[in-house]
Amino acid sequence: MEKEKFINNEKVKGIQKTLLPYWQSLIPIFQYQLITKILIALWLLVLKKFFLLLLQSKGRVSVTSGDFAFIFTSWQGILIILTGLLSLFVYIAFDLNAKLILSKRLLMGEPISIRRSIRESFASIRSFLNLRGIGIVLYITLIAPLLGFGMCISLTKDFYIPTFITSVIQTTPLYRLGYSAIMLVFLIVGVANMFILHGVVLEGMPVKEASRESERLVGKYWKDYLKQNILYAISLFAVMVCVVLFVLVIPLAIVYILPMSEGARRVFTILFVLTGSLLSSFAGLFVTPLYVMKVTQLYYTYRDESKMYYPVYPPKKHPVILSGIVLILMIVTAATFFMNRYFDDIFPLESTVGIIAHRGGGNEGPENTVAGLETAFEAGAYGSEIDIQRTKDGFYVLNHDNTFERVAGDSRSPAEMTLDEVRTLSVNKEPVPTFEEMLSACKGRMILFAELKGSTADKQMADDAVRIIKEYGMEEECVMISLKYDLIDYIERTYPEMQTGFLTFVSFGDTAALNCDYLALEEESATSDTIKSIHDQNKKVLVWTANEENSQHHFLCTDADGMITDNVIQAVNIRQNLSKRTDLDRIIDYLLGM
Repeated sequence: MEKEKFINNEKVKGIQKTLLPYWQSLIPIFQYQLITKILIALWLLVLKKFFLLLLQSKGRVSVTSGDFAFIFTSWQGILIILTGLLSLFVYIAFDLNAKLILSKRLLMGEPISIRRSIRESFASIRSFLNLRGIGIVLYITLIAPLLGFGMCISLTKDFYIPTFITSVIQTTPLYRLGYSAIMLVFLIVGVANMFILHGVVLEGMPVKEASRESERLVGKYWKDYLKQNILYAISLFAVMVCVVLFVLVIPLAIVYILPMSEGARRVFTILFVLTGSLLSSFAGLFVTPLYVMKVTQLYYTYRDESKMYYPVYPPKKHPVILSGIVLILMIVTAATFFMNRYFDDIFPLESTVGIIAHRGGGNEGPENTVAGLETAFEAGAYGSEIDIQRTKDGFYVLNHDNTFERVAGDSRSPAEMTLDEVRTLSVNKEPVPTFEEMLSACKGRMILFAELKGSTADKQMADDAVRIIKEYGMEEECVMISLKYDLIDYIERTYPEMQTGFLTFVSFGDTAALNCDYLALEEESATSDTIKSIHDQNKKVLVWTANEENSQHHFLCTDADGMITDNVIQAVNIRQNLSKRTDLDRIIDYLLGM
């Protein structure tokens, strides 16, 4: 290609020289994103159907954190694992490798063919079919999202360690130190291998050679790489701020300054918030591809040790873009008038989510005690979640951990003690109660969510708990919950008149079809789509354990039926303040909850 087609000359200077390659790449990037998103959605749909067929052949509807052992002991489970691992390679080819190839073509001025980019990305898969390659794939899919650094795929960009695990890590100094050390090692490895995909996918290098080349480039140019990333982040942030200011903040400020009726103000508020949200989602399509393009530019610049030449494409008219904008405006306008007409139904002012105290009374009173439950009730809790375990002589007492060490200073477990021995213990000067005492304290006042806990959580416990609940006539006021799905399934099949709930933090498949009345989801997995799918099968949703203010506010604005929390008073105050929200607050809370 002749030099005149590049902008490394005096004709184009300054910020235009910096931004032009990215600006002129927006259309091909959008086309790539649209095509690959559709292909990925189709691939995931086929994959999900295949997995569900395998589960059904095993007589199951899903795989969950409380029912996963079979996946390692059956041919269906092994096939799911192998197919899932293979699908990661396919996903990376669609979602990442093709981006790299497209970026190279855009930067080098080569003919742009999305079909060819995808085809070449699939051909690169064979380079990763070795131990080092598998390690790269697992790093991209699992470790990079945890670090929040480096290239990752959209499928797992929100991958997380469940809150109940991270809370233990953060509150235990040794665990926190170990976790920090491991993450630091992963971070160093990730930085050193930042260009490994470029070597493998773009240059056809073996993984080991690409790793060495990446380490060489990062070691030599790390200062410039850091500077370029910071400048890129600042530029991206500045662009997003400008978009938000001119599309959302300034128009809304004008709406609330100008004199107009409340009805008109509400219509314009909906219109501008919807437009801003839609544009933000649209802009999100470009963030990752543009970053991949930036890193690719740095890779070739460092390898050639010279400035990168950028091609100048002749300006083109894109009538499709204008048509798309008109269509979007029509949809936004129609949605605005629909939402205005049914405003209170779509954006409810009051929350219907019940607040449930964790471990009796949460942080408002001694853990798993009658006093704690009383405090939670007085604070306004709708229900209380407790943990029951069986003593050596067959009684049921409350305790969360395997032993009483943390709460009462006794290293024995409930199963090693008689009821009389447990009676000698106290939790912050409050006695350890029996299951019966908690039922009595709750009767007619709160819903009791009784978790069958620990090593004694078995069918005998289930049978005994059902008998005790019926003795107190509290079948409608007590929900039996557990992390063990087989136990919940047993209760549902044996005692269908009882209310049950399954606690899960990881699940795959038709989770909503599980045999229970409540599904308790760890907060990161309690999405609006998941909640809706569960409600569609006439089941209720609990969220656990939401303790932070932002998290509580978020879930109190969702369609969840209950929220388990340690901070009951804080949650009650947040719920009361929801009635003071403006129309803008209500719309934003709804959109954030989607």
